Order: sequence, then structure tokens, then C-alpha cells
Amino acid sequence: MNSLKNLRPFTGGMGIFFLVWFGQLVSLTGSGLTSFALGVWVYQRTGSVTQFSLILLFAMLPTVLISPIAGALVDRWNRRWCMIVSDSGAGLTAVAIAVLIATGNLEFWHIYLAVSLSAIFKAFQLPAYTASTSLLVPKEDLSRATGMVQSGQACAQLFSPLLAGVLLGVVQLSGVIFIDFASFLFALTTLLLVQFPDAKTAAVSEKGKASVWREAIEGWTYIAVRPGLLALLILFAINNFVFGLIEALFTPLVLTFTNVNVLGTIQSLGGAGMLMGSVVMSIWGGPRPLIRGIFGFVFLSQLCILALGLRTSAPLFALANFLLFFCVPFVNGYCDAILLRKVAPYIQGRVFATINMVCFSSIPLAYVVAGPLADRIFEPLMAANGLLAGSIGQIIGVGPGRGIGLLFITMEVLVMLVTVAAYRYPRLRLVEEELPDAI
Repeated sequence: MNSLKNLRPFTGGMGIFFLVWFGQLVSLTGSGLTSFALGVWVYQRTGSVTQFSLILLFAMLPTVLISPIAGALVDRWNRRWCMIVSDSGAGLTAVAIAVLIATGNLEFWHIYLAVSLSAIFKAFQLPAYTASTSLLVPKEDLSRATGMVQSGQACAQLFSPLLAGVLLGVVQLSGVIFIDFASFLFALTTLLLVQFPDAKTAAVSEKGKASVWREAIEGWTYIAVRPGLLALLILFAINNFVFGLIEALFTPLVLTFTNVNVLGTIQSLGGAGMLMGSVVMSIWGGPRPLIRGIFGFVFLSQLCILALGLRTSAPLFALANFLLFFCVPFVNGYCDAILLRKVAPYIQGRVFATINMVCFSSIPLAYVVAGPLADRIFEPLMAANGLLAGSIGQIIGVGPGRGIGLLFITMEVLVMLVTVAAYRYPRLRLVEEELPDAI
């Protein structure tokens, strides 16, 4: 019994980071199982794409709205306990859904409420997890550590849909949610077994709650007064907007020339590309300076999207999608590594929350404009008798899907020009030299 009293949470560097990372990997996979299963459950019962899309909206919008306040609070609180509470809240949400299923009382609004609550917990968990990396990992290993974070997300993206499809036929929706809850318990256990080094936290003024709003704004101010970081954020927001367009229009485009099975194969290859990119980055680390790696892989990803608009070929789409997602871990990981080095630990929660808010908000905007742009403008232009059928149509073809292809090409040409202009901006190109390391 005395030995139990002497137990203390483990402390350390990369070993502790690996344990936390593995717990979060299991949790992410479990969350992916539930997200996929709930989406299938709703669509099978309604046949409504709108009802299905509402799940995506409710799963993202609360994170966008609450991120600034969440970031300020993360910087005030102990980040390990912030992750513990967030994982616990998400786990209890899963339990509530399981109880509703078991009692036969589950309704659609319950699901929307549940995913919204999970999104709120995610708004706290993400900046706490990211900001904790600089506390656990030596500066020289940050790029490898962020590569591991990206690989965790890639594994969840790759394996969750595959596992959920199998598990739904074996243990049904309630069993999938039980597995998700078990994954939260595992992540919670890993966090309880470790101890994070202390970080200087934000000071609390006498005004109490009023200062939270001021501190929330400080995340944006910290970025805005550093032109290199601000330019990096703008570049990411623009590229996220394009990724949102791709996410909304990729499936309709592929289904204009092939079937659902081929679509699934192409999407799985994208997940495999992201996983391979994450592994390579974790081993390699990256070039010096890292900003060159960001621009190199951003430009390669833009070429891949451009290729999607040129031809209706399943092999071309498979290769382009693999390379596109292969680039994602490098771009995200190098950006995180730069920020973790250049942003003071005491304000990292607010800074990463601000970045999440700006970048995530560009994706719903893309969802909103993607349909009208494709249906009302670009598809009519590339119809058999469309205005551009006799010109551009002679190069990329005409008919269903070719308007979406032209939209991809148009957007990527514009974004590639923006990327070249951004690289010529000295404050961004030299951001690693001009800004001193904060850790």
C-alpha cells in the first residue's frame, strides 16, 4: 500500500511525448469511427445529403466560433489537465449517444448536439495538444514531433472509415460508439500517467472574465505585429479555402466518369499518401530553413490539384490524390514546427487557437460557394453547347464534370500566382532568420 502512495506521473522528453501521441492517436481513430458511423446512420435513414452535410457543419462551426476564447483559457490553465477534461467531455458525449441508442430514443437533433459538444471540446484540446509539444520535445526534434502528430491524423483518416464499415456490420452503431468511448479512456489514462513541464501562464487581471476577451484578441495581435507569421497565416487560409472546394467537389467530379468503388480506392490512396508523407517527415525532419519545405510542398500540392482538372482519368486521379495528401503532413508539420519555435510558450494556446479559427473558417466558406460556382457558372460554360466548349473544351473536354475541372484549374492558377508572390515577400521567406527563437 505504501508503494502506491509513492506513485507519481512520469516526466521526461520524447518518451513522454510518444506516450501522449499514442493515446491521442487511439482517441482520434475512435472519434473517426463514430463520425463515419453516425454519418452513415443519418444518411441511410433520410437519404438526404443536406442532413448529412449538417453533421459536417455542426462538427466544425463551434470549433471556429469558440477557438479564440478557448485559446486564452488554454494559456491560463494547465495544458495537461485541459486535454484531460476535453477527452473526458468527448467521452461522456459518446456515452450519452450510446444510452440514447440503447433506449431507442436517438433522434437527429441529438446527433447534431453531440457533434457540436465534441467540437467545443476539440476547440480546447487542439491548441492544448499542439502547444504542449514545445514543452515536451527538444527544439531540434520539433519537426519530427510535428510529423508524428500529422501521422496520427493520417492514420485516423485512413483506417477509421475502413474499420467503421466492418464494425457496423458486426457490432452495429452502439458497438462502434462503445469502442470510441474505450479509446477516450485509453487516451485519458496516458495523460494521467504523465506530467508536463510547467509553462508560464497568462496573467489574470483583476477584472477577471473581462480579461479573457482581451487575451483572446492577443493571439491575433501576436501574429499581426509579426509580418512573416501573418503572411504565413494568410497563405494557409487561402490554401485551406481551395482544399474546401476540392473536398466539396471531388466526389461529384469523380462520379461523372467512374463508379463508387473506384472513388473509394482513390480516396484510400489519398489516406495512404498522407500516412507515408507523415512517416517520411518523422524520419527525415525536413530541410533548413523549413520555410523552403513549406513552399516546395505547397507548390507540388497545387500542381496535383491542377492535374485533377485536366483529364477524366482514374489512374491520373489516383496518382494526383496520393501525391496531394503526401504533401499535407510536410506543409502542416513544418508550419507547426516554425510556430512552436518562434511563438513564446505562454501564448501558444491563443496563437494556435487563432490559427485554427482563421484556417477552419475558410473551409465552410468554400462549402457555401462551391455548389453555386460549379452548378451556375462553370458547368454551363463547359456543357456541350457551352460558351467555352469550342475553346477550352477542345483541351480539357466538355460535358458533366468538365466545369468542375475548369474551376479547379482556374483556382489553382490564381493560387499558384499568390504562392509565387508570397515567396518573393522577404518577411515570409526569411521568417526563420528574422524572428528569434522563443524556446
